[in-house]
Amino acid sequence: MKYTTVLALATAGFAAAAPGGPKKHWSPKQGHPGSWKPKHHVPRPQWPTKVLPPPAYPTSSSTSAGSTATALPYVDSAALQASILQSNLADKSQDLEDIAYATAGRNRVMGSEGHNNTVAYLVESIEALGDYYTVYAQPFTALYSATAGNLTVNDVLAETATYEYSPGGSITAELVTVANLGCNATDFPAGVTDKIALVSRGTCPFGQKSALAGAAGAAGIVIYDNINETVSGGTLGPPPRPEGAYVPSIAVSQAVGKGWVASLAAGEILTGELLVDSDIRNLTTFNVIAESVGGDKNATLVIGAHSDSVAAGPGINDDGSGTVGILEVAEQLSKYSLTNSVRICWWSGEEFGLLGSNYYTSQLTDTEVAHIRLYLNFDMIASPNYFYGIYDGDGSAFNLSGPAGSAEAEAFFEDFFESKGLNSTPTEFSGRSDYGGFLDRGIASGGLFTGAEEIKTAEWAALFGGEEGVALDSNYHQAGDNVTNLNYEAFVVNTQAIAAAVAEYATSWESLPAPNATVTRRNLGKRASVGKRAAAAGSLGKHRAHAVL
Repeated sequence: MKYTTVLALATAGFAAAAPGGPKKHWSPKQGHPGSWKPKHHVPRPQWPTKVLPPPAYPTSSSTSAGSTATALPYVDSAALQASILQSNLADKSQDLEDIAYATAGRNRVMGSEGHNNTVAYLVESIEALGDYYTVYAQPFTALYSATAGNLTVNDVLAETATYEYSPGGSITAELVTVANLGCNATDFPAGVTDKIALVSRGTCPFGQKSALAGAAGAAGIVIYDNINETVSGGTLGPPPRPEGAYVPSIAVSQAVGKGWVASLAAGEILTGELLVDSDIRNLTTFNVIAESVGGDKNATLVIGAHSDSVAAGPGINDDGSGTVGILEVAEQLSKYSLTNSVRICWWSGEEFGLLGSNYYTSQLTDTEVAHIRLYLNFDMIASPNYFYGIYDGDGSAFNLSGPAGSAEAEAFFEDFFESKGLNSTPTEFSGRSDYGGFLDRGIASGGLFTGAEEIKTAEWAALFGGEEGVALDSNYHQAGDNVTNLNYEAFVVNTQAIAAAVAEYATSWESLPAPNATVTRRNLGKRASVGKRAAAAGSLGKHRAHAVL
């Protein structure tokens, strides 16, 4: 087994995240990850020990598929798709749940034992494929946040959720309604000083609202939802913000917030007791980067998913489904030779504001960027009440287009679903998931999404079946996002779509425009790469699907 050496970097980075005592040990079976087994009395590091320096991929221009490639046939799309089996997806999803549930936190949040073991699992899974791929864990320093809190108004305890990166504090003060959506300094009245601001979500990031409240002198802020759904927090985004420092921040439902607004408008005095406990600190975490040894390194396809969950649960749909989907495709792809290189990436820190993918893209040189022809992102591909969402690369649905090649990637997936006799719908391509950093570097991007907390409309129910009026994923960011939360019909179809795309672009880039082609990227300067909830619900989050508007 591995893990015989503890790197100084990993030791320093995870000193706070890896307390002593008996640990759980991941034991891969030959050629395939195995079961999660406790190894008592053998303290081991809870981080990958194979940490290699940049560059992000080999500089060789080899076009073979590795030293074992001579006996491998060239990749065939139909065969690669046929190799995607529900049983394999289920096994790997169970692996991730086991990893989470073997820890006290029962999650895979960035910096935790559960996430560190997820990283180790991914590294070992790729290493088990022999010399087909190079693989390494890319370390970076991230600002971690854990928050908890509650809010009592006129002695009635409200149902609340907290925001990552909120400062801690205990505040007793009157609530004051904020005009409009709290996205401008002028929205905050003079009377908000030393009070608790009450504002609807929408239009601008949570962090902007919190910072503007602080700049106006508010002691804290309560953000209520603008659609009827289970109360859910999010992230303010790593500080600092140009508007100023955050204030203690908490979320409530639309019904609760509007009720308070009505009471205040009627002249009632509402006194809130707002409490937020906050732990904010730097730690070292890891992306996992695997790349085929074979294939043209000057014309690389990159696919990615995020490997971390939120603290509330194991994150088996968000984004265990994407993690497992690209891992399964990587395993099946290892049976084939390639014309173009394929790079598979698992990002850390997505739930804290796209930290891992933004770090990765920020480290790429211009030459390395030029060698990436397309990035495809897969975040939540097995939602229980799903739709088949395709990122709107051509901007026809949302007027937010990607760099040259993004429209063709969207068209590829549209054709795929049509070939299966299935409907699909565009979902906003705003850069609010892990493709954001790639868009910022001018790299063509695309991907798939099956929905988060958005409510299924009558239109979607007609197109995709499922239950109208119910969230696409009612366990989004909840403890219930475990293996029972997966829709395997959507999971298999979307993973087959990944396989089809990999087979297509690992063979030829003929369907994409030339690398020096240009396209207008409309309005992308207005987006904010923080958080991940539906922009239709007002958070500037991860996704928005067309029919929500």
